[in-house]
Amino acid sequence: MSHVGVPRGTVRKRRSLALLTAGVLTIPALAGCSSDSEETSRAVPQDIAPAARDRVADGSTVNWAVDAMPTTLNAFQADADSATTKITGALLPTLFPMDAAGHPKLNPDYLESAKIIEREPKQVVLYKLNQQAVWSDGREIGAPDFVAQWRALSGKDSAFWTARNAGYERIEKIERGSDDLQVRVTFAKPYADWRSLFSPLYPKEITGSPDTFNDGARTALKNTAGPFQLKGVDKAKGTVTLVRSPRWWGEKAKLDSLVFRVVAPKDRTKALADGTVHVTDIDAATADRIALALRDGSGGQPLTHGPGADLTPAAALRSWALAHGSDEKQAEIAQAAREANRKAVVAYGAEQKALRGYAVRKSLEPAYTQLALNGESGPLADDRVRRAVARALDRQELAETVLKPLGLPAKPLGSHLALAGQPGYKDGSGALGDQNTKEAQALLADAGWTQGGAAEKPKDTKAGSEAEKKDAEKEEGEEKKAGTAEKSEKADKADAEEKKTDKTEAEEKAEKKAEEKADKDADEDAEKADRAAAGSDESAASRAEGLYIVGQDDKPGAGPARSAATHVLAPSRDAAAQSIALLRQAGAVSGDSAAAKVTAQDKQPGGAAGAYAPVGTAAPAPASVKGPLGKDGKTLTLRFVLPSGPGSQSLRGVGDRIAAMLEKIGIGTEITKVPDESYFKDHIASGDYDLALYSWPATAYPATDGRPIYAKPEPATDGSLLVEQNYTRVGTDHIDQLFDQAVAELDEKASRELMKQADARIWAAAGSIPLFQRPQLVAVDKKLSNVGAFGFAAPRYQDIGFTDRQAAGSPADRKK
Repeated sequence: MSHVGVPRGTVRKRRSLALLTAGVLTIPALAGCSSDSEETSRAVPQDIAPAARDRVADGSTVNWAVDAMPTTLNAFQADADSATTKITGALLPTLFPMDAAGHPKLNPDYLESAKIIEREPKQVVLYKLNQQAVWSDGREIGAPDFVAQWRALSGKDSAFWTARNAGYERIEKIERGSDDLQVRVTFAKPYADWRSLFSPLYPKEITGSPDTFNDGARTALKNTAGPFQLKGVDKAKGTVTLVRSPRWWGEKAKLDSLVFRVVAPKDRTKALADGTVHVTDIDAATADRIALALRDGSGGQPLTHGPGADLTPAAALRSWALAHGSDEKQAEIAQAAREANRKAVVAYGAEQKALRGYAVRKSLEPAYTQLALNGESGPLADDRVRRAVARALDRQELAETVLKPLGLPAKPLGSHLALAGQPGYKDGSGALGDQNTKEAQALLADAGWTQGGAAEKPKDTKAGSEAEKKDAEKEEGEEKKAGTAEKSEKADKADAEEKKTDKTEAEEKAEKKAEEKADKDADEDAEKADRAAAGSDESAASRAEGLYIVGQDDKPGAGPARSAATHVLAPSRDAAAQSIALLRQAGAVSGDSAAAKVTAQDKQPGGAAGAYAPVGTAAPAPASVKGPLGKDGKTLTLRFVLPSGPGSQSLRGVGDRIAAMLEKIGIGTEITKVPDESYFKDHIASGDYDLALYSWPATAYPATDGRPIYAKPEPATDGSLLVEQNYTRVGTDHIDQLFDQAVAELDEKASRELMKQADARIWAAAGSIPLFQRPQLVAVDKKLSNVGAFGFAAPRYQDIGFTDRQAAGSPADRKK
């Protein structure tokens, strides 16, 4: 399956996510949300046709399709992609690959053991290496390789071009243990995700200097330590060829060679039929073709699908009549069309016959699709609007749309930081709330988006304003220059305008008095709400600790222009009660033992983004909203950016359903389809969108890999924003603090609990709405074993092979 919608350079196992009732805010009872609770959901099992090694034949070649040639073989560079991950996985040491449950597991091919041996005064990890582990040049894997990689990735030497240094910057020193097979790593600061380090591990010949690290490892890896070694890279043919390594000390690779071949997603059905690939990710359409081929079998009956299958008897008779009619020109055209159709039917039939040799292996990919809401500026800078969008979504329907037709479990994802079945997974979506149209409409009403709001004049341009008076004076001056006849006529008109202006000024005074009274009443109500929620008045200092949201100088939603600066969003005071109650609920969902406490940080104006409208919210709009809502003369319309490529049909279908759901609550969407190659660089990463769909890969180390995705953006010296990978531009200091605490917590259980708390607050901020885990569909030669839809687990390349002895000796580009 094409990885459109997944940030380039992150498609790898580690990524470089109160009810309103009669105006009363209440906290719902949340089952199973104690700090000790653990989600019992199971991961969808992998589908790889497992077979014991003694049943797999030695020899032959497997061709594995990839989307594009890897631009680098250095997994730590910014342009590393899924092809980089596949190739380096067969060539280099991975010390703790993920198992089928998405948990890091010690790899005995490289390690005898690895554990924390000291916690005080500093954390020390001792690695005991497999005594047989050597590089392909015969040198032992040892401490010098660890030291060189640490120095290259620590961030202290800018000459090394690295995409990430997470964890390496915490290391104080690396030294040899009691013998050459022991590596002792001392950390300057505690690091919970220490297992994430040194994977893949490169030889010191590559990481030892900036030149070899930056350029030498982009197209070649002369020294490797895996079951395969690199034979060659042929850009003209679009292939990367690996061959069995004679230096490999583990179980011998079953295949003679493994070829990664570039095949565009649109060409994969033909490549399978031609026999030029044995393994390839596919889309639902190709999976359907294979399923139909297996269903039709070899019965000899005409196909009921494909070219010409929808031709009715009447249309067929008309075509025959035209082809044999007296009009020679029409007959020639009809005969050519019939011949083209005949050839298409024959070619389609041949392809279907060839596709019977393949099986579709399916699971859930270790990645999830999310709806991203850009909170930098515009309507979505207001957390109430973001929460309204989230509350409008029927995530169950969206999951069923994508997964149910494929026969995969269709359940919405409940976490940004773990997938179902992973240790520590817990559904934290309760911090935001389920789909509820009326509450979504109430949130929009509280944010000022109402029916008829698009027709209203902005509040700063009332009738009789100074601007209008100046215009009248200007017109009066121009009238004096006109002719005598026109003077009389215009003077009468000016008198009428003066009377109208006087009347308008009188009306404005009355309006001003009414507004002052309303403001006074609102202030009194807000103070009552503050006292009821917080138990005491807040000091000016505590109010200054506001929720920083990436926005613009004007009020949220006041204009489409985006600002690069970070500003304080200060909602009305009557949101204080909502803020505190929502934080308490987020704490309940995440199991935070301190949930009942209200800290100064929690008393942010607007509070932690939650799901509920405050006391005094206007009555919800009617269930059936006609047309988009408006505010200050502007309609509530969001720009929804989607990729336009042929492999993104499913994503666009989800986008259409989301647009229909938002329309029900009065939010209009302007769907913009852009080329796949520019989708991320020119739109998501640059912030040129309001809504977007894209995916993040799973990780076994959320405290490390999740932080840059959800970190609060910080302003740079030039006025731009440093967003890291937080393309929604939505974040809080509290979320950052929870990540920092979790990554330094060496108690694994305690670290997971902190991640659950962070996830609840990410849900409440409503910048990223997880929808579903992506489907993983892989077409595989039916004779191949131990390969297919791996799910969480890393492939064991040495176990892949043919179970049919004859197939093992067949050429890689055999014809079916």
